[in-house]
Amino acid sequence: MFSVDERKSSNVLSDWHRSLAAAIRDPAELLHELRLGEFAVRVSAAAAKAFPLMVPRSFLARMRPGDPDDPLLRQVLPLDDELQPVAGFVSDAVSDAEFRTAPGLLHKYHGRALMIAAGSCAVNCRYCFRRHYPYGDEPRRLDDWEPALEQLRTDSSISELLLSGGDPLMLTDARLGQLIERLEAIPHLRRLRIHTRLPIVLPDRVTDQLLAMLTESRLTPIVVVHSNHAAEVVADCEAALRRLVRAGVTVLNQAVLLRGVNDSVDALAELSESLINVGVMPYYLHQLDRVAGAAHFEVDPDVGRRLIAELRKRLPGYAVPRYVQEIAGEAHKTVIE
Repeated sequence: MFSVDERKSSNVLSDWHRSLAAAIRDPAELLHELRLGEFAVRVSAAAAKAFPLMVPRSFLARMRPGDPDDPLLRQVLPLDDELQPVAGFVSDAVSDAEFRTAPGLLHKYHGRALMIAAGSCAVNCRYCFRRHYPYGDEPRRLDDWEPALEQLRTDSSISELLLSGGDPLMLTDARLGQLIERLEAIPHLRRLRIHTRLPIVLPDRVTDQLLAMLTESRLTPIVVVHSNHAAEVVADCEAALRRLVRAGVTVLNQAVLLRGVNDSVDALAELSESLINVGVMPYYLHQLDRVAGAAHFEVDPDVGRRLIAELRKRLPGYAVPRYVQEIAGEAHKTVIE
């Protein structure tokens, strides 16, 4: 959301910025690194142009070299499947536009609102429900947030503010801190929820300054991360999640049920156990939002129901996520029973 010059002036070039700069943006380079050069024909240049590839090297390091069906690779590799129109799959799958009440502000559910705090991510997941979102229309400078902040000030029914995007942790610590300070000045706000994939794909984003910012705020922090497979929750990612938890931050995980990634009871059970072992609570398992370009990831809800039933047999109750779907216009997430 901020220019390179703004970012550099507000924060010394940090480890996570260097990691972000080193991310892979060329599908051919990604396949070469994984010793999969012969599979380059599977890559869609048109899909990569429409929604660019972005893969941090930490995430790359968790992929299996030589395996074209690696579940982490499948989440990020552009394919021709994305270009095939499928009935029912649309650009705004959750009707974000309908609930945009001010620049950068969405208000769907009672008691909480959501700010589109950043327009980019450290990884471009091919099933992203906001892959077509018009981020260019949203605030870029801190002062541009004033209409959204004013709306929050005048609506005392809102007690929880969600930062989303894109990924809000793409903001520097300095910029994020300035935004949080303005939110802290709104007396009826009590909780700050940050939805982010960065602790998973770019773990060195969990800086000492970020931890201090969250734990010293008067707003109760809740960090909702996004991991879909146990192979993600290892090494530096595992360490980053432990740092958040041990700092006293409530950390929840939202996964998406994805064909070829985690649509088996073994994969989902291993994911839940990996999360629980580092103190992260499995929160939601989402039925895929039907965004254009993601139909090839969809799993039939009946399969999802069976998987959740099997998870209940294998895992303690607290380790079984709620299987949910977002239905535009509904007052809350819909639990798939």
